[in-house]
Amino acid sequence: MTEKLNIAVVGAGYWGPNLARNFRTSADWNLATICDLDIDRAQHVADQIGGAPVTSSLDEVLADPAVDAIAIATPARTHHPIVLAALEAGKHVMVEKPLADQRHRGEDMVALAAERGLVLMADHTYCYTPAVLKIRELVAAGELGDILFVDSVRINLGLIQPDVDVFWDLAPHDLSIIDFVLPGGLDTASVSAHGADPLRTGKACVGYLAMPLVGGAMAHIHVNWLSPTKIRQMVIGGTKRTLVWDDLNPQQRISVYDRGVDIASVTKSASAVARDANISYRLGDTWSPALPEREALGNVAAEFAAAIREDRPARTDGAAGLRVLSVLDAAQRSLAAGGAPAPLTLDIQPARSAA
Repeated sequence: MTEKLNIAVVGAGYWGPNLARNFRTSADWNLATICDLDIDRAQHVADQIGGAPVTSSLDEVLADPAVDAIAIATPARTHHPIVLAALEAGKHVMVEKPLADQRHRGEDMVALAAERGLVLMADHTYCYTPAVLKIRELVAAGELGDILFVDSVRINLGLIQPDVDVFWDLAPHDLSIIDFVLPGGLDTASVSAHGADPLRTGKACVGYLAMPLVGGAMAHIHVNWLSPTKIRQMVIGGTKRTLVWDDLNPQQRISVYDRGVDIASVTKSASAVARDANISYRLGDTWSPALPEREALGNVAAEFAAAIREDRPARTDGAAGLRVLSVLDAAQRSLAAGGAPAPLTLDIQPARSAA
């Protein structure tokens, strides 16, 4: 049997308990400690999951040679100093989304991980759900054809965050999914963002983000803290089929539609009038693949361990986190410019090649 790796969870607030529970039950990990400035909160989490050592000292955790890795579940503004300190201490690191609160800080983290030969993994949890793994598989197999558009909606009522706007709070989920499932990932040269603050909170509470993708496709993301209904839906349209993912429908999370515009009938040589006359529509079958119901964080924990043992980048490595950060940074600049497209460069490579 492969010996278990030792991990410390840093942060026992909203997300930390979920991480602690999954590492506590993982076949790959031993939960060495839960670290939080509020020791009572850390102890409460430990008690909930059947027991684990707790501490309020990050320095103590980083100085422990038995700890192989840390998982960070603290506010985004704290990620940069904690990650750098952990990497300097020789620890592998997994950090919840977003990777950092600014792109240049994310760049520091990715560069140091590469320099030290350590795994830096972004906890893009949705990328490890059975539904998103199936979407990636279908896209890679060419079931949808060439991708024409991605339209994503992530809206609900609250929770309005005190330190970030709705783009930084909700859009990282959708951006990480797009980066994960499309062959070209987040391959865009510009981002346009429009936001509104009807509650006068000082930050966008409703947002729309649009970006052209490689090959002429378009991605559009709608995020909203003010909607009385909760929607988690993504539509990916291709030249062959269109896929609809409804994350709130456990009976049919994914539907694949063999219906839409018959692209093959539209010839580039035809005149505009003739081309319009030749457009036809497919009305084919709809099918839904069966998906296993299992918690994504179990897959996250397993992937983190596998990346360390195999000396390779994780499937959602620091570079993936940095691509998401780059789009968020461009969106912020676009907002400041009244929605004008903001350029960006995504020449980010994985930190290390797989062994």
